[in-house]
Amino acid sequence: MTKDAILGAIRRGLKRGPLPADQRAMLDGRLATHPRHLIPARSRVPRPEQLALFVRNVEKEFGTVARVTDAAEIPAAIADYLAQQNLEPRFVLAPHPDLAALPWSDRPLLRFEARRADPSDAVSVQHGYAAIAETGTLMLPSDATRPTTLNLLAETEIVVLRASRVVGAYEEAWDILRRERTDTTTGGFMPRNVMLVTGPSRSADIEQTLELGAHGPRRLHIVLLDDEAQAPEGSPPEAPAETHDGAAAKPARPRRARGGAGSTTPPEA
Repeated sequence: MTKDAILGAIRRGLKRGPLPADQRAMLDGRLATHPRHLIPARSRVPRPEQLALFVRNVEKEFGTVARVTDAAEIPAAIADYLAQQNLEPRFVLAPHPDLAALPWSDRPLLRFEARRADPSDAVSVQHGYAAIAETGTLMLPSDATRPTTLNLLAETEIVVLRASRVVGAYEEAWDILRRERTDTTTGGFMPRNVMLVTGPSRSADIEQTLELGAHGPRRLHIVLLDDEAQAPEGSPPEAPAETHDGAAAKPARPRRARGGAGSTTPPEA
């Protein structure tokens, strides 16, 4: 069913036609200005405290965080985490240029394929788009370099995230998405899917007993790259922008990802 057919059915149910011009102008203005709602004060803190708040909230929701100061340390951080969890050093990797440029050859025991996830994959490594400190939440929009299946099918998900992409409030994360993904033809910005992930999947529906991995990954681990210089207190530095296809506007010098059989076929988002 098309959008026009759906909206037409709603109008018939409401027994009215298209909106009057003044009401439509009011709604268009509200959508264009993105008015702020109540923003919790806990997210309006100096930048170091904001990052600490993000880490605390992730850990409060049963996630884990490892912080690194250089991108070259990321393969070792992933290898260490897999060893700590007694997991096989094999995973499916998001085909994002930032991840492909990492020195995987420094950890030759790691084996991976750059593609979307299959139900048989035990571990996935995803590229984090943005994160929200006030709740410890990851924003993961779908595209060819960040397949949604990586967030759902593997029992263990590892997300590589730049500290400069952590913002205080949800509104600021949506601002980044609007700014970086606006389509010049349609004016729209929404990808097919945006997942807001707070901790591993869990449910207490049965007898109020918490069960991890109920509808997705049982474990969520974040490798947080401290990539930003000291920022003025209370305001994060400008996050490095991504282009519409998900690649960083100024990616690291590309190198062939080694350590596994990488897929050369662009995956579906």
